[in-house]
Amino acid sequence: MGINNHLVERYIKKTSGAGLYDKYPNIQDREHWDHLSKELRDALIRSGEEAMKEPWTQLLISDFREFSKSGNRVQFEDRYFPRRRKLNRLVMAECAENKGRFLDDILDGLYLILEETTWCLPPHTSYVRDAKQETMPDVTRPIIDLFDAESAALVAFAEYLLRPVLAGVSPYISVYVNERLKERIFTPYLEQHFWWMGNGDEPMCNWTPWIVQNVLLCALTREKSFFTEDERRAFLEKAAVSCDLFLKDYGEDGGCSEGAQYYSHAGLCLFGCLEIMSWALRGDGDVIGCAGTGADSDIKTPNFANIYREKKIQNIANYIVKMYVGGGYYINFADCSALPGRRSAREFLFGKAIGDEVLSSFAAEDFRNEARTEQLIEDEINLFYHVLQAFSYDEMMNCPMSDALPEDSWFESVGLMVARDKTYVLAAKAGNNADSHNHNDVGSFTVYKDGKPFIIDLGVGTYTKKTFSDKRYELWTMQSQFHNLPTFIRTAGDEEKENIAAGPGQVGAGKERIIAGLGQDAAADFYDERIIMQRDGAEFAASQVECELGEGSASLLMDIAGAYDGIEGGSGDARIGSYRRKVRLKKGEGVTVTDEYAGNIPAVISLMTYEKPVVEESSDTGDIIIDVGGLGKIKTWSSSADLRLCKIEAYPITDQRLKSAWKHEVYRIVLGVVGSGRIEMTIC
Repeated sequence: MGINNHLVERYIKKTSGAGLYDKYPNIQDREHWDHLSKELRDALIRSGEEAMKEPWTQLLISDFREFSKSGNRVQFEDRYFPRRRKLNRLVMAECAENKGRFLDDILDGLYLILEETTWCLPPHTSYVRDAKQETMPDVTRPIIDLFDAESAALVAFAEYLLRPVLAGVSPYISVYVNERLKERIFTPYLEQHFWWMGNGDEPMCNWTPWIVQNVLLCALTREKSFFTEDERRAFLEKAAVSCDLFLKDYGEDGGCSEGAQYYSHAGLCLFGCLEIMSWALRGDGDVIGCAGTGADSDIKTPNFANIYREKKIQNIANYIVKMYVGGGYYINFADCSALPGRRSAREFLFGKAIGDEVLSSFAAEDFRNEARTEQLIEDEINLFYHVLQAFSYDEMMNCPMSDALPEDSWFESVGLMVARDKTYVLAAKAGNNADSHNHNDVGSFTVYKDGKPFIIDLGVGTYTKKTFSDKRYELWTMQSQFHNLPTFIRTAGDEEKENIAAGPGQVGAGKERIIAGLGQDAAADFYDERIIMQRDGAEFAASQVECELGEGSASLLMDIAGAYDGIEGGSGDARIGSYRRKVRLKKGEGVTVTDEYAGNIPAVISLMTYEKPVVEESSDTGDIIIDVGGLGKIKTWSSSADLRLCKIEAYPITDQRLKSAWKHEVYRIVLGVVGSGRIEMTIC
């Protein structure tokens, strides 16, 4: 790791010592809890009262084992997460009211979680990255996974907030919490190496800051006598190394290879790490404080908080604004959903930390547009986020709107262009097929018109065992044929051209028969050597990439032939030759996609739409006009290649995770291309 990547370590070395993370008040500090607006306190109390009526879920070992039997992780999660959500609501209600009314229920939930055999989720019970999961938890060798750390942070922060009250019941409550944290977090964190901690050039993902943030919350909210200052410093220094190994995979542009949805667990959890470190290392220097607590006047930090002035940190923070479309939609790729959720106090506070009024204003406005129940983030299992939300609530409600709009963006580090005008938002992706949570989508693009999805990226279905296995690309949402990309079709002999040129409804032998069935069985298509789709891996990438951002237009040019794998193996199939694609937004007019294909085997181009496509015109000359749900038109033509409309198919959305973004079926337009040449598509 080069010197430029030792960012957090360099700032840590400018400091000395290590304090506690006690920025937010515990229940005894009534001045600050009672200072919250009455409407918020009332809402928190009502939420707690509703939570009291909900039964505590029962977790059985058979629920845990179901994942190893069938790959179903939901059966366990549907019993695991409600416990944590209920406990958070009860703790926030008790802190808001301070009458002891919720305490018995809080203790029931706290002890239920403390007594769980493991806090890990079944898909995460492997000691080596991507290795086979254990079928039963091993209590002698705890694993720190995402939700082990999340659960630990919950019980740690609950104990921190309620410590004075819990001490009045029994000193053994805090003792029990601390023993669990020592067993499941502190000892393994300090004495073992987990893959997410980072190891040289090995790529990291959202696991790194997400877990590190929660480990720091656990360690730095313990009573002052629990750790020595040197021991607290050891946590900070080890966390800094992991943060830097996470940051090494980010370019200066701040592009997140996991997309807008994972920004919440990647960029925002990095902010969580920096936030906790800044407070624990406070001293003489720049003023920092607690939003909503009036603590700004006398709390200062020396050099560490200056890390927020680093351009990479600022770009990681405001990435989310650049990805926003409108109406809750975001540019999505990989496992990201088009509707990844609204913004919250974390984005707001990140914006404040870096001095970005646009980000803070954007987060506050998005927050204000939420329903009241959503503003309370009742589905969130991290108690720390609930507290951030509560103590930023009034400030976000009164934050002025910013008139500034995101500019066109080119994230060279991930090969993503985002361009917009008053009508259209266009995204086009170059890069390679080795993104974290990768889909095979090099060269794909999405278009929104008037804030509505036009040409779409599906996102991902409900996570199962298959999602993160060697069979991942059997899933339809992962395949290039279900992105806005070409697929190449190979059969033997001279029948290739005559069959694909036969046109719709004239299904003959060979290739036309393949096209007729293309997409009906995605898993079978993946293994069919006649169907050439993109493959996963860093070697399957775009080349000759050029992005131009201008006042009147924005464009991305690339050759995507190298992203495809044929029967010969290796990176690309020589018979594909080259496939140069230029995606352009001409401001005030629309989007054009120009494909120039120089190869020896026919292709089909898929276009995924949310609204139903209806053919208005399809001629023998290759001019095709398709109306997409009245939202706009797709016009295609070619003066050289033989271009035909092969089929339009509807795909029902039955998966619950996909349903969160797509409320009805989606559609695929399949265009056949025979011969080298230029294909023009206009989306307007």
